[in-house]
Amino acid sequence: MTDETRPAGAAAPTPISIKQYEQLQPRAAIEHAGVRMVFSTPSEMALWRVRTIRTKEPCTLEWIEGFQADDVLLDCGANVGMYTIWAAATRGVRVFAFEPEAQNYALLNRNILLNNLSARVHAYCMGLSDTSGLSQLHMADLRLAGSCHSVGEALDYKLEPLRPLFVQGCVVSRLDDLIAQGATPVPTHIKIDVDGFEHKVIDGARQTLRNPAVKSLLIETNPALAEHRGMVEALRDLGFAYDEAQVSAAARKEGPFKGVAEHIFRR
Repeated sequence: MTDETRPAGAAAPTPISIKQYEQLQPRAAIEHAGVRMVFSTPSEMALWRVRTIRTKEPCTLEWIEGFQADDVLLDCGANVGMYTIWAAATRGVRVFAFEPEAQNYALLNRNILLNNLSARVHAYCMGLSDTSGLSQLHMADLRLAGSCHSVGEALDYKLEPLRPLFVQGCVVSRLDDLIAQGATPVPTHIKIDVDGFEHKVIDGARQTLRNPAVKSLLIETNPALAEHRGMVEALRDLGFAYDEAQVSAAARKEGPFKGVAEHIFRR
């Protein structure tokens, strides 16, 4: 086999063994309040998530800073666990993390292991929605630590038709069903970031959200979507309020996600 991408006259790269390759295991570490966190970074996207954690969603870190050690965080759309690990490691909370994409779920568990958090963090390879059962995950990005996938329907983050690069089988559940079955406790805080389908997660959690034990939610919301505007009104009806100034500060000012912002809802 020849390497047709190597310039003429260039030396052939020194080969490495499979064992050497497996031992590479690239990682990146960050520190906050004297706590060191380590993340597996086998791709550029995974490394980018570590490098940008302080700047990508600063309001999310500020929200986590208010957690108490006996709180329970439910992280829906956990990806590789950046905020799951941050919350468990720096605030000492218990976390129930949900991520249906198989590659990201594997990295999520590796990050839990690297930070010795298996007693505090429980991760599940499934999505939350308004139905329970077997479903499909329509993947928009095949990179490790990628995002913008959709559960159940081939729609993008603007709820417009998506041509997926791959369709993976997955399991979904209503949060209300999981809590009724005793699979998860009623969370103190809920983070939802599922790229356009946040309203479905809320629809499957109406009973849970009536419980006064739920103190706050952080939801990535697109005000251009009627479904999301309806979701905001539904949360208001359930007794939650948000700060317009906080949302304005969090809103993306440019790019494809312009206008999208994290809404922090509190009782």
